[in-house]
Amino acid sequence: MASVKKQKKAVESINSHLALVMKSGKYTLGYKSALKTLRQGKAWLVIISDNCPPLKKSEIEYYAMLAKTGVHHYSGSNTDLGTACGKYFRVSCLAITDPGDSDIVKHMPNAGGDDKDN
Repeated sequence: MASVKKQKKAVESINSHLALVMKSGKYTLGYKSALKTLRQGKAWLVIISDNCPPLKKSEIEYYAMLAKTGVHHYSGSNTDLGTACGKYFRVSCLAITDPGDSDIVKHMPNAGGDDKDN
């Protein structure tokens, strides 16, 4: 029971951080633009939905590993991720290029974007 409650609280925390990034930060939505920002080295954190196809997921993870960027696996579907971003469409992945007022990069485990100097 406690682990379910803890997991739900973590999802709410991620959603609130995402909402703050959507208001005050810069981001790119979608697979193609996330890969583009990873190749340019501008991404601080990449968030991938739970039902993203495995080939796309592994490709994003590989580019993120090369760019030394953190990857967070969102625990909901692409519909849930789109709703958390405040959009009315599905979002399979998004790359955060500027967190703005949010401290989402520090709160994500294994996010390696703390030492970026962009």
